[in-house]
Amino acid sequence: MKIAYFDCFAGISGDMILGAFIDLGVPAEFVEENIRKIPLEPFRLEVNAAARMGIHGRQVKVVVEDRDKHVRNYQDIRSLIENSRLQDTVKDLSLRIFSRLAEVEASIHDCPKESVHFHEIGGVDAVVDVVGAALCVERLGINKVFASEIPVGKGFVNCLHGILPIPAPASLGLLVGVPVYGTGVSHELVTPTGAAILTSLAGDFGHMPNMLVKQVGYGAGERDLKEMPNLLRVVLGEPDFAYETDCVTVVETNIDDMNPEIFGFVMERLFEDGALDVVLIPVFMKKNRPGTMVQVICKETDREAMVRRILSETTATGVRHYRTDRTKLQRKIKEATTSYGKVRVKEVSGPAGSVYVVPEYEDCKKIALEKKVPLKVVYEAILKETS
Repeated sequence: MKIAYFDCFAGISGDMILGAFIDLGVPAEFVEENIRKIPLEPFRLEVNAAARMGIHGRQVKVVVEDRDKHVRNYQDIRSLIENSRLQDTVKDLSLRIFSRLAEVEASIHDCPKESVHFHEIGGVDAVVDVVGAALCVERLGINKVFASEIPVGKGFVNCLHGILPIPAPASLGLLVGVPVYGTGVSHELVTPTGAAILTSLAGDFGHMPNMLVKQVGYGAGERDLKEMPNLLRVVLGEPDFAYETDCVTVVETNIDDMNPEIFGFVMERLFEDGALDVVLIPVFMKKNRPGTMVQVICKETDREAMVRRILSETTATGVRHYRTDRTKLQRKIKEATTSYGKVRVKEVSGPAGSVYVVPEYEDCKKIALEKKVPLKVVYEAILKETS
């Protein structure tokens, strides 16, 4: 497995992402040639070495030979990508990124998603940034992306709509559920395109995961900043031994005054909301009253949904939430052929390199009910046939 960590100490933009990927070894010609599979106005990539506070990287600029006069909407861009000769995986990721942009813009401007006019981010340079990033992910064989917390600037920025606050509304909308922090820097550190690409790629935000570092690439921003080197650092590597690490959010509360029948229902709804795990823990509370701790593990991006669910469907009047690191064994879901038919199994790699199989409960339960055999018999048979 190949993983990438986006170290966004100076923010993020589409051109910084492309610059970092090219610094990691993706040929600019490869990016340019493949993007030409989309019927866009003539353009070229201008790639130069750049140094920020003594750190060298690559700066990318999209030069449009006949400046794009189009004001493309989401439907236009989707049609361009869908009808191109790009690989399906590149198309899918590119469309996912633009879909996120369209959803946020539609919410801000109160209009249908399909008719969102992107203006500044609908031109050739934005399409090149988004599709170029998707091409680089495919070229480098990146399987999983992590990212740091995101710094944001302050002040105002001029755009087609007028003078907007920094972070721009679209950038901030794309960062909902993502940990950010203010820097006091009077410049736009996060662009909508950069935010859309990163939040579409990254599943976790926080500390760098345990990894064996293989390469480091730097993408330079357009301007020099006096507060920090204006660079995006992308670290490419592999998981450390048989372990994977990520950062999760824990949401929990203690309840001692609710009908016990409600707990099971709330647990089901939390899983529907995207919870990674939910546990109910017996506790003794103040005045020695027996109670139950509801503890939820989720992605940071799902924290708000978990909090809302607990506060709206239980008697809890408050919740605690905090971020924590998690270490886990490598695992993947596979479909195995057994005497009971196709069954999903979880293949887990142990620390010493051993691999063992765990049948998926729901599949085994379905077989047990249909065949009218004990669940443990189904488990034993599948384990025997897949080990």
